[in-house]
Amino acid sequence: MITFTRQFNAFLTVARLGNFTRAAAKLAISQSTLTVQIRNLEQTLGVRLFDRNRRQVSLTTVGRELIGPLDDIVERIESLVAGTQDVSTLRRGVVTVAALPSIASSVLPPVIAAFIAANPGLKVRIQDVVAQRIVELVKAGDVDFGIGNLGRRDRDIIVESLWEDDLWIFVDRHHELAAKRSVRLMDLAKYPLILTTRDSSVRQVFEKAADRVGAVFTPVYETHYMSTALALARAGLGAAVLPESALKPLVDSQLTAVPIRQPSIQRKIMLIRKSGRTLPKAAAILLERLKAVSTR
Repeated sequence: MITFTRQFNAFLTVARLGNFTRAAAKLAISQSTLTVQIRNLEQTLGVRLFDRNRRQVSLTTVGRELIGPLDDIVERIESLVAGTQDVSTLRRGVVTVAALPSIASSVLPPVIAAFIAANPGLKVRIQDVVAQRIVELVKAGDVDFGIGNLGRRDRDIIVESLWEDDLWIFVDRHHELAAKRSVRLMDLAKYPLILTTRDSSVRQVFEKAADRVGAVFTPVYETHYMSTALALARAGLGAAVLPESALKPLVDSQLTAVPIRQPSIQRKIMLIRKSGRTLPKAAAILLERLKAVSTR
């Protein structure tokens, strides 16, 4: 590709200047090198591009017809190269991330804000989806990486632990559990619970913990979104089981959060990447910022 681009540039420069000597000077190459480039291009195309004599150089009919198309090709290649350089130097580019809704609404915003402030030419796109959908997006190559929870091993992806997210209950401040410093898992059986749907990582982790202690919980409400679960809890309709990360964006005097203990229940938050895929430079930098947050 580089060879063809040089040959195209050589042809276009000679065509515009009508002189090999001036064209070679403009291209900063020797006249003999320029002559070889033109000859090689003519041999590749199988046509003569210039009629030459001692006094002048003139385009053949085919040569005149090629000026427009080759000019377009060179312009597109130069634009592509410039765009690639912009991406590699972080002047321009887009990072795509799939994340659990709780992470997308708590951990990610301040990290992205700092990242954009340091690299104003970059953009970050977020898809806030359930755990299984994160894996699907990563495997399909639709996102650079995912932040979520992995239910089972998959040889097509690489995972790395970032942090653990404890499960808490969120209740109306007048609820009797609001006065407690913590609540035992078994004791939750006495109260109406608000749980996320079965395809959510929070629900799956909670039910595994319940199975280990021999408890069975039937929720009074099931929700797709944490905001809905919190609204139901705020209305006094039950205790919402949600991750500790839900506390970070929460400013609500009507709600009280209480950690679940005996046993504590942790949801492991992981970096999820496609196996064999090299992260773009901008995505790798954003990821390092996330890792720095996870170690604090």
